[in-house]
Amino acid sequence: MCYFRQAIVFVLLMATSLLQAQFTDVINSNRPGESMSPFSIGKTVIQAEAGLTYVNEDHNVLNYQASGFALDTDLRYGAFFEQLELILNLQYRFDKYESPRLDERRNGFNQIILGGKYLVFDPDKNYEAKPNLYSWKANHKFSWHDFVPSVAVYGGLNLNLFDNPFRDRNEKITPKLMVLTQNEFGRYVFVMNIFADDLASDYQSYGYVVTLTRGFNERWSGFVENQGFKGDYYSDGIFRIGAAYLLKENLQVDAAFGKNIKDTPGIFTAGIGVSWRFDENYEEVLIRAPKDKDEKKSKEDKKKEKEKKKRKDAIEGTEDTK
Repeated sequence: MCYFRQAIVFVLLMATSLLQAQFTDVINSNRPGESMSPFSIGKTVIQAEAGLTYVNEDHNVLNYQASGFALDTDLRYGAFFEQLELILNLQYRFDKYESPRLDERRNGFNQIILGGKYLVFDPDKNYEAKPNLYSWKANHKFSWHDFVPSVAVYGGLNLNLFDNPFRDRNEKITPKLMVLTQNEFGRYVFVMNIFADDLASDYQSYGYVVTLTRGFNERWSGFVENQGFKGDYYSDGIFRIGAAYLLKENLQVDAAFGKNIKDTPGIFTAGIGVSWRFDENYEEVLIRAPKDKDEKKSKEDKKKEKEKKKRKDAIEGTEDTK
């Protein structure tokens, strides 16, 4: 597929182009896009992200239409370490399917994924940019450090626990693997996910999600996103756009629209959502910046310097009495 190859090349070029500590002062939600940040929400923190999305499908070849709603829920928990997060993703869908041969109403779990992610590299950990006190321009110049990505790995299991009227799956459990990266460029945040999904099954696919988010002020942010995937069963490209609004430091609402590039089927989505965080049990973790050279001196070195200063003061005092 020409589109998919071009998009993959674009993603790999952008991969060299990513936030800091795990816990943030305000909620950091993956909604309303489909990409996942490499950063954990913080040890002992619980976060719920839910949304209701209208989904319309129109297949020009098979001549069917399907319209209805999907309820997405992500339950996130920061476990054991600051870098580790456990995630349960649920999607329940209900719609009306119409074709020349069949009209029916469908409902059921379209997706259940249990997984976890671990931050393996954070370029800002123990990094402290020294400001230039004499030049505003020097403090705002281009920095190659911004292009060093934060990186996390994700592993999960697709669980086919119930009858799925949307996809006829034989396998009860299939793996999902991802590499997650993130860069921050001032008010812009660039997130990229590269994934392999439903491995060792008829629905096996590979793909990417790239999301560019911009903060407009302390409350509003917007995003644009592109997702591409390729498999023997289905391949496609999807574009999304949306915005989020911070109601409180632990509460966010959002809205988004999406459209794919194919007509087999053509897919349009429009949804709203909410994200909520519970952080009462969180204890702040101090990530120390590199010590200054003076702080690295041993006690013995400091003692020698002190004795040396005493001898110098004694000599100077003797000369003064003369």
